[in-house]
Amino acid sequence: MSDLVFLTGASGFVGSAVARLLAVEGYALRLGVRESSRRDNLEGLAAEIVVADMCDEAALTEAMKGAAYVFHVAADYRLWARDPDEIVSHNRDGTRAVMKAALANKVKRIVYTSSVATLHPRVDGTPVDETARHSAETAIGAYKKSKVIAERLVEKMIAEDGLPAVIVSPSTPIGPRDIKPTPTGRIIVEAAMGRIPAFVDTGLNVVHVDDVAMGHLLALKKGRIGESYILGGEDMAFRDLVGEIAKLAGRKPPTVGLPRGPLFPLAYAVEGLARLFGVDKEPFITVDALKMAKYHMFFSSAKAARELGYRARPAAAALADAYRWFEKAGYLS
Repeated sequence: MSDLVFLTGASGFVGSAVARLLAVEGYALRLGVRESSRRDNLEGLAAEIVVADMCDEAALTEAMKGAAYVFHVAADYRLWARDPDEIVSHNRDGTRAVMKAALANKVKRIVYTSSVATLHPRVDGTPVDETARHSAETAIGAYKKSKVIAERLVEKMIAEDGLPAVIVSPSTPIGPRDIKPTPTGRIIVEAAMGRIPAFVDTGLNVVHVDDVAMGHLLALKKGRIGESYILGGEDMAFRDLVGEIAKLAGRKPPTVGLPRGPLFPLAYAVEGLARLFGVDKEPFITVDALKMAKYHMFFSSAKAARELGYRARPAAAALADAYRWFEKAGYLS
């Protein structure tokens, strides 16, 4: 009988990509989802689905019984919230609960999905590797802070409790089944609809979600316990990213560059209004996003390539796949 894998966040963007790849590879799957989670991404997947919130240690311990491997992919992936501490507590406490449940069940190996949010990019845009570590104090915004805290918690449990975990850090995944969509998915939708007429001087590392999923599988098979691996793709200036999307949509790419400084008062104002009126949706411009935009968030996946055999397709192919999926799914109508 195939080894049983338990996976958190299975209904999400990255989690469903990992689950689908594991199914193709022949693993038996038990997928953890929240009661309120949409199940669209799990349609047609041969797997046992269990309700187990990532912060519910008792439910997780029960759900992991018999599992040989655990993938902890679930996360509160919001770059803004009316209560930023909510993001921090979800990702910190959820990670602790998953890891304690895995230890209780004596699983063979864990692949923990961290993020390049835990790494400190350089102002000059030179790609950084796994050694460019943020602290909770230097990380910008609640999401990045939460992922730093959660990653350090995992590292501490590896050192002190013998947690058999490998850490993977995806950069900016894009591609099919981004149903929410994610913050980056929203950029693709807005650019395709012609709603990003200008840009600031920043950059991202863009990677296809299916390449990220393959990186997770490689980490399970070849990763070293306690090590962290960046799962990235291609570095792109933000101008080029939205320009490529505009071309896919048959629109004229934006040509107007905006300085960050004058945008801060607007960001403070729209965040204040969102909190005043109880709006949960992330505003179109935020203070943390402008602070992050100071950096070209470029990363090197050389370690994952060298140790795991990891490879990623060109960014243009990933953007094209993402655009086609959003178009087919009706997000661009």
